[in-house]
Amino acid sequence: MTPKLALLEEYALIARALGAPHRMMLLEQLAQGERGVEALAAKVGVTVANCSQHLQQLRRAGLVTSRRAGKAVIYRMTDDKTLVLMDLLARIARQNLSVVDDILQGLSNGQPSEPMTRAELAERLQDGSVTVLDLRPEDEFALGHIPGAIRVDPSGLGAIAGRVDATTEIVAYCRGPYCVYAHQAVAALRQQGFNARRLDGGLPEWRGEGRAIQTNA
Repeated sequence: MTPKLALLEEYALIARALGAPHRMMLLEQLAQGERGVEALAAKVGVTVANCSQHLQQLRRAGLVTSRRAGKAVIYRMTDDKTLVLMDLLARIARQNLSVVDDILQGLSNGQPSEPMTRAELAERLQDGSVTVLDLRPEDEFALGHIPGAIRVDPSGLGAIAGRVDATTEIVAYCRGPYCVYAHQAVAALRQQGFNARRLDGGLPEWRGEGRAIQTNA
């Protein structure tokens, strides 16, 4: 094998590691914070044995690392550069695969909007002209969220009226580029007459830029 082929083989190792939906879901979960195998298996909806196999593939590619805590093995994303790769995959897929855009259009009820950038949201938070909704589960919200965000279960958006200031713009976010909750939430909120947009990215991208987060610890 020539040096170039050897190098490309290593690059292909990372591409193969991403070549399964469940492994991409595992990366999405680890972007929220480190977790044990059992918790990850429950989140992704696979058996513990299957989850372990997927994690080994990700670890061989250097995308995740692990540590021991007693008898448990705790996994985390190796570094935030993987977030860039995940986002780029989503953007390329939307640009080049029409079915991806069709699915996202369906989630938005055919009314997609330009997402709010993280820089714009940071400015809007300073002047208090925006209400931020976090659509992730309680345990993920507790690990870290955008300061001042209100956690809302996606199934409870019908009763949101009494919890938010209807005079401000609402910005919804969730796990990152693969999460669909924000698309669905914005569509549901608009149907109720709210001025709503989704955030470009989620909590991991916000944190990866060095922006402040709040925890429930």
